[in-house]
Amino acid sequence: MAEPMDVTGSTFDQEVLQAGTPVLVDFWADWCVPCKMIAPMVDDLAREFDGKVKFTKVDVDADPEIAASYGIRSIPTLLIFKDGKPADQVVGAVPKSMLKKRLEAVLALTSA
Repeated sequence: MAEPMDVTGSTFDQEVLQAGTPVLVDFWADWCVPCKMIAPMVDDLAREFDGKVKFTKVDVDADPEIAASYGIRSIPTLLIFKDGKPADQVVGAVPKSMLKKRLEAVLALTSA
């Protein structure tokens, strides 16, 4: 699976919190222009990190309670979960290289 998977309130625990690998969660909304700007970059990274990091998306309009429970106040926000807990957070449209470094840092923690 090299494409980010949509998760909802009913699938979040299983797909994100109980995942065996780190999970990037992209909090987005259809009306959010910066979200659309970073989507192709997130898709590229999903292919690049396939098998190492699971990529998921949460539509904050469809599932506002998930966003609220993690204090998401602006989008896009990318949360990287490790062992069921947030390990890193990136807010706003950032360069792909920066996001890649953050993912590699969380993976380095995993292998240590």
